[in-house]
Amino acid sequence: MTYPIYPYLGWEQHYTNIPIVAPPQHQNRHPGFEYLMKPRPISENPTYLGSGKLRNKVAIVTGGDSGIGRAVAIAFAKEGADLVIPYLNEHRDAAETKQIINNLGRHCLPLAVDLRNEESCHHVVEATINTFGRLNILVNNHGVQFHQKSIMDITKKQLMNTFQTNIISFFDMTKAVLPHLSAGSSIINTTSDTAFSGSSFMIDYTAAKGAVVSFTRSLSLSLADQRIRVNAVAPGPIWTPLIPSAFTAEEVETFGTEVPMKRPGQPFELAPVYVLLASDDSSYISGQILFVNGGSIVT
Repeated sequence: MTYPIYPYLGWEQHYTNIPIVAPPQHQNRHPGFEYLMKPRPISENPTYLGSGKLRNKVAIVTGGDSGIGRAVAIAFAKEGADLVIPYLNEHRDAAETKQIINNLGRHCLPLAVDLRNEESCHHVVEATINTFGRLNILVNNHGVQFHQKSIMDITKKQLMNTFQTNIISFFDMTKAVLPHLSAGSSIINTTSDTAFSGSSFMIDYTAAKGAVVSFTRSLSLSLADQRIRVNAVAPGPIWTPLIPSAFTAEEVETFGTEVPMKRPGQPFELAPVYVLLASDDSSYISGQILFVNGGSIVT
């Protein structure tokens, strides 16, 4: 198969010969290693120039070692923030992200932890305060995804793992950070447009992501009096390590081509939305779900 290419309009001098779809590939682990992906996801838009929107802020971006989390961490650093990036065990990916952020002149604290354990969530926050002395932004972004043809194939172990990772740990991280947040702080949750459209082969994943939507809306109401804003981003098909770890090699070959733009998104294409929600530019936005999904209309 010949893999067609496309330019990012206006950025042809930076991005050429980027495949619309990826070659067949699969990783037998969750959530996957970014450094093994072909082609590598694009985490940074080199033409993006920060303007100090997050100057001297401190942000925790869970799953910040790779994928969407890495792109968000890089954009936050360009806007002047220091980063804490909890991750599971993707040490090489995390080291790369740390180096990029350091090269941008900001500090990055990678923490290898299992956020399915509530104690780990408190450890992350304690390390953040001990290192930086403050905390302004929480991005709950980590997640897992497993494909099953039928609900009958979803074991109780898989179900509990999906919910423990994709929503319960969001509760635990939020409870751990709240004593350290003040008026003007921001919490951003990563959900999915499948929470609205559904998916026949990701029933547990879509159910957990639906819970993230309701969690976001309810938490925003709960924290409104404290002037802490809570929003969520709902990505469509994005080329991240979740994909080769969850999809078969054959499914990867057509991943993302079902959306109107006929291609998967790159992580850097979501990052400005997180910057918006983290900054004072969104001071009157809370309880909202912003879609970045290649043009799909979701209701």
